[in-house]
Amino acid sequence: MTTDTPQATLITQAAPIAVVTHGGRAKCLQRLVRLDLPVPRTVALSFDAVHAIAAGEMVDLDAILSEFPEDAILCVRPSSEDPDWGGPGAVLNIGMNDARFVSLSDTLGKEAASALYLRFVQAYAVHVARLDPDVFEDVEDGGPDALSEVLHAYEAEAEEPFPQNRGEQLAAVLRSMARAWEGTTARLLREAKGAPADAGLGLIVQEMALGLGQGECGSGVMQLANSQTGEPQVTGRYLSQSQGRDALGGGVEAMFLAQDDRGRSLQDEAPEAFADLSRHAALMRARLREEMQVEFVIENNQVHILDGVRIQRSARAAVKIAVRLAEDGVIPAEEALMRVDAHALNELLHRQVAPDATRDVLGRGIAASPGAARGKLVFTAAEAQASAARGEPCILARRETSPEDVRGMHAAVGVVTEKGGMTSHAAVIGRGLGLPCIVGVSSLRFNMRRKQLIAPDGRVVSAGTQVTLDGSTGEILLGEPEMLEAAQDDAFQTMMAWADEARDIGIRANADTPEDAITARKFDAQGIGLCRTEHMFFEPGRLTVMREMIFADTSEGRAAVLARLLPMQRDDFRELFRIMGGLPVCIRLFDPPLHEFLPTTTTGQRELAEALGLPISDVTRRVEEMGEYNPMLGLRGVRLGVTVPEIYDMQARAIFEASLEASSTEPEIMIPLVSAKREVELVKARIDAVAAAVRAERGQDFSYRLGVMVETPRAALRADEIAQSTEFMSFGTNDLTQMTYGLSRDDAGRFMSDYVQKGVFPEDPFHRLDVDGVGELLQLGVQRGREGRPDVVLSICGEHGGNPESIAFCRMVGFDYVSCSPFRVPVARLAAAQLAIAEKTGQISPTYANN
Repeated sequence: MTTDTPQATLITQAAPIAVVTHGGRAKCLQRLVRLDLPVPRTVALSFDAVHAIAAGEMVDLDAILSEFPEDAILCVRPSSEDPDWGGPGAVLNIGMNDARFVSLSDTLGKEAASALYLRFVQAYAVHVARLDPDVFEDVEDGGPDALSEVLHAYEAEAEEPFPQNRGEQLAAVLRSMARAWEGTTARLLREAKGAPADAGLGLIVQEMALGLGQGECGSGVMQLANSQTGEPQVTGRYLSQSQGRDALGGGVEAMFLAQDDRGRSLQDEAPEAFADLSRHAALMRARLREEMQVEFVIENNQVHILDGVRIQRSARAAVKIAVRLAEDGVIPAEEALMRVDAHALNELLHRQVAPDATRDVLGRGIAASPGAARGKLVFTAAEAQASAARGEPCILARRETSPEDVRGMHAAVGVVTEKGGMTSHAAVIGRGLGLPCIVGVSSLRFNMRRKQLIAPDGRVVSAGTQVTLDGSTGEILLGEPEMLEAAQDDAFQTMMAWADEARDIGIRANADTPEDAITARKFDAQGIGLCRTEHMFFEPGRLTVMREMIFADTSEGRAAVLARLLPMQRDDFRELFRIMGGLPVCIRLFDPPLHEFLPTTTTGQRELAEALGLPISDVTRRVEEMGEYNPMLGLRGVRLGVTVPEIYDMQARAIFEASLEASSTEPEIMIPLVSAKREVELVKARIDAVAAAVRAERGQDFSYRLGVMVETPRAALRADEIAQSTEFMSFGTNDLTQMTYGLSRDDAGRFMSDYVQKGVFPEDPFHRLDVDGVGELLQLGVQRGREGRPDVVLSICGEHGGNPESIAFCRMVGFDYVSCSPFRVPVARLAAAQLAIAEKTGQISPTYANN
């Protein structure tokens, strides 16, 4: 056979083999041949050839068989473009028949010959002839009469003798595997793994190294790194007198590879073979530039390499392996960065449910904040705080969270809500705290009065029950499955340092508390891009003062009450400035509607009336007066700054005084929810007046930067006008997406999965930035903002800032930085680096760059 035959090609060093035409296994085998490793003779069938076989057009079998000795035993293995796409199982020992059984009985022994023949007949019967596996269940396993019984069972069931011709056997195997690949079930399975509908399959016809017979014979797999930790370690198993991947079956006869106190090892039993195998594995690592799993066979003490595949690895192992390869000079640092999935970094930053843990799933929801947590179920923020005070981890369950629940969320180790989506209150706060959070759990019924969760199967889970949240999958589990701890070792720090050298867009963190700021510094954020000040007002000692301000009737009265909050706010900001150590801190002025600070229950209103010395009727009336039909679009954000300016006056003074006391760099003050230039001008005038007053009082000069949060479509469209009065514009993509779509981000979770499944949206727009609709507004905002003020600093500070797909868009349209939850900062740093490297080197961009 010539090596350029289009359908079937003998794998040589110069053969025209490519991943896109023959699959990854075929290409890897060619690379092994080029390394002069002991690879059995192999013929590769192309995707086109396999497609033709499935359609009934058989390849030239005589040409294929002519490449092998007449008495060679063969195997057929799949070779898909991506090993994760799967494929039909390998069929071993093709060519075994009655005559070959007799001849091998003389050379290998009857037991080995019988095992070879028996294995082939059983595989052929089930996977090629499609006979019922139950027919062979009663056959005595491995006994002296097993082969005869199987052959008779085959003939009875198939109504014909077992085929004896090697070519006939090979043709049937090739046809069966080709048709299995193109079947509907197989196609749907691989499409679920990301394969295109027309993905091709190559097939490998390889001479068998038998692994059974005289001398030391057997099979196994070896790798030089631990799949879970990435640490250098010889791992794998070897089983004497075996074939394929039998050694991984877990039998007691399987040996360790390297010497091990726990049992026998290949190094002890066949030191020369172990040394050869170790040398081959090290060569593959160096020359193939990857940690590989080596599939091997030993035949009479001689090592044969059957295959090499990239080892499976956890996220922490992927980082460790990539960094070690770079530090060993096998690959450059930039390539190491490209080899780690940015999304997978979440597994390193949070505890995870162990992959092999038993899962008793109660219900499922939206995985809004990654990581895993377990604790006793509680149903109120007060119960969560009490549980934390006792030192008992707890999971807080709410229909949906509100600002009043933040204290309970701080106390809990995880949060689950019946309502909500990726940008609901619980999701945003959970991500900011690094707290596992599952929202929109419509599969469970929340009975808040009885403090119970009712599962779809009728099980009732009451308060105090031990449950586990898997915030990475969205599953609520009963009990305490095994956990894996977070891992941020030296390899992680090294990779992050390389990422910072490569990226070309800034990464800040959204941080509302000192704890958030400390986390942001730990993950090397370049500052705070969003500090939401309203969360500071829900502390018990401040909430009553805030409510008293709401009940004040005059501007002077409001200012007098707010003066009591001033030192508290000043302390908050001073601590943030201190922690950030001169890095920029962007503080968003008060945003939520005031009614959120008022009690909604009769008990709460009675307690407020007592605290303020007012008749309860006055409190009830004021609560009713402040109610809004649509508070998200009502009196909030800059509208409060214009109509109740005393709040912003107090906050601006607190910021300026804290900045002076902390000797910080110039603070950044952000006005939320702007829609018009005049709004900005009015607030700016008040803030400038406060700044002048503080300068006069303190006798110290300082500077500050004023900017806006672009959350309304009008602000994006009028960015040229608004930019003239601002130094920076930060696009709040959570609210901007909500207003562009006309979707409630808190309620969209109820139907979003249906919309995505039915193709209305390709992805939840609150999870991945909608580059077509919202993205066009962002592009217009960037373009017009820079037309109005060329030096304006542009960023996004919504949760999309930590999403790799969204970062790709932000780089493309020209944002200066993105800001995201502290625990998503490493993800953003790596994603930004990968995008910059791909652009600079012309490499294939990460998948998220093309969305």
